[in-house]
Parts: sequence; structure tokens; C-alpha cells
Amino acid sequence: MPLPLPSIGGRQPVLITGGAGFIGSNMADRLAREGHDVLVFDALARPGVEANLDWLKRRHPQRISTRIADIRDEAAVVDAAADAQAVFHLAGQVAVTTSLVDPREDFDINLRGTFTLLDALRRRGQPVPLVFASTNKVYGDLLDIALERRGDCYAPADPAIRARGIGESRPLDFHTPYGCSKGAADQYVLDFARSFGVPTAVMRMSCIFGQRQMGTEDQGWVAHFLIRALRREPISIFGDGCQVRDVLHVNDAVEAYLSAWRRIGAVQGRAFNLGGGPTNAVSLRQVIACIEDLVGHRVETRHADWRAGDQRYYVSDTSLAMRELGLRPPTPWPVGIAALARWLREEHAAPAPARPVEALP
Repeated sequence: MPLPLPSIGGRQPVLITGGAGFIGSNMADRLAREGHDVLVFDALARPGVEANLDWLKRRHPQRISTRIADIRDEAAVVDAAADAQAVFHLAGQVAVTTSLVDPREDFDINLRGTFTLLDALRRRGQPVPLVFASTNKVYGDLLDIALERRGDCYAPADPAIRARGIGESRPLDFHTPYGCSKGAADQYVLDFARSFGVPTAVMRMSCIFGQRQMGTEDQGWVAHFLIRALRREPISIFGDGCQVRDVLHVNDAVEAYLSAWRRIGAVQGRAFNLGGGPTNAVSLRQVIACIEDLVGHRVETRHADWRAGDQRYYVSDTSLAMRELGLRPPTPWPVGIAALARWLREEHAAPAPARPVEALP
């Protein structure tokens, strides 16, 4: 039986690195609503995150505190971790393309920053849970999986993979500097549980989307597609658009992270594939068709070559996470995309929808 989330003792906050970002701000809001003090640690380097932080402070002025600092600042990291009752480590360099331009910075942020945080917790000498945001890129480009073109989608020729997706037993295969830095950090997080007893868990995320996401061409593609469509701007597609991902609404992702904290005694030292699973597997072309229906006009697309490390197919086998973390079935992807469209319209005063937008359940 999972335990409820611990109550606040004194002023011990929950530390969220990258807490002003997309997933981090949603997680901070959820924790604050449940009565937790939250320390948002963020460099505010990504455009738009200041608005997320302002929103959090307006909603929870007594619960949200901030430390504006870089994850590469060891003194700031050690100080922020000194009193934390738990840590959600979401800060990171998030784009494959950026890692190819500046691999050293990618290494310093994703690997050295993660190690610094882990070591700060180790030296505290008490079990402080840490849940880490990893990526499906740790599995490489998956080119050994034979694919078939089925309409607007790629699908594995193997019916077992097609039915279940990619499981945690899949061998790791780091591609691109981003894959290497996130993959190495992923392994350090797991090993600190083995070697030092730090209660850690890893979430190897697929495509998370939802409110407060400032998507760009390099990261956050679902929101990026919607933003471009609402502005009547063209969308760039790298490859043929038939590549498939399993998309997961951010509310479901936050629930998974909190469940890992609740159950950390049972799941420490383990990694989970976190995505929408086979029921939320969708191609870029299918998402664009859904967006066209929502915005009420055709979306212009422009095609370019495949990018380094792009996977033509990635769908998470979420059965382990569903079982061990007690997760409910994910929000259906069309419902989540409709809710994101509504939020973007409200946030940016975009034109009214062509038809009513369905709310999340």
C-alpha cells in the first residue's frame, strides 16, 4: 500500500531543479496545492519560463520560494539541497541540436550538474529521495527494429513490439552528445542508489506536452506545432512526418513523478519508461491533422532532412510504470491536445476555436 506524500516538517521544501520550466512549473503547482513548500531552482535561461515562475508565485505566495541559479553552480546546488525533503531533478540542456553545437556545455549541464546534485545528497548522510528526468534517447536510434509504413505511420514489423512498445530491458545505446550526457546521468542516478543508498528513481520520458509548454522546433514539438498553427505560420517537418511517438499529458507525467516519490522505498534504483504507451502512439502527420481540425484551417508544412539521432519510431512500454507506480490509463492524446490549444488561446488571446474544445477529465 503506497504511503501518502510526506507532510512538511518545519520549512523543509521539495526542491525542483528546473522548477520554472514546463514540467517543473506544473509539478510545483501540484505540490503547492497539496500543501507542500516548494523551492524552485532555475537559471531562467529558457525563453518564457519567467512567466511560469510569476504564475506560480501569484498562485502560491506562501508556498513557492525561488533560487535563481545555474545547475553548474556547485555552491548554489549544495545550498539548495541542504534542507530539501525530496528532489525532482528536471534541470537540463534539453535539445539534441544544441548538444551538437556545444557538446561541452551539454556535458556540464546534464552530467556534471546531475553529479553535483547527487553528491550533495550523498554527503548529507540521510536518505533524501531524488527522481530524475531522463529520456528515451538513452535507447539510441533503434535502427535495428524493422519498421513498416502503415498509412501515415511507421510501425514495428514485430507484432510484440507493435503491441507493447519499447521496454526497460532494451539495451542502452547512447547517440549524440545529448544522448550521452543524459544517459550517463541516468546511470549515475541509478548507481547512487546501489553504491551509496541514495533513494533515487529515473523516468525515461517520451514526449510530454501540455499547459505552460513553450515549444520550439528543437524541443516540445506538440506545443510548437500548435503555436505555429494558431499563428498561421508554417511548420517544419524533419523527415517524412510518419515518425511515431507516444505522447503523454503533463498532468499524467506529474502524477508518475509523485507516485515514484510515494513509493520510493519499493522502486529506488529503478528506471521507468514514461510516455503515453501504445494507446497514445501517434505520428507527426496525425497530430497535424488533429490540429487542423482544432484551428479550423489547413496548416502549411515544409519538409527537411532527418536530424541526427531522430528515431522513426519510439513508443514506451509503460506496463512496468503502470504496475509499479500504480498509474491510471493516460489522458487520450486528442483530449490533451485540445486542452493545450485552449490554454494557448487563453494565454495568448488567439482567435476562437472553430468548434468547442473538449476539457480534460
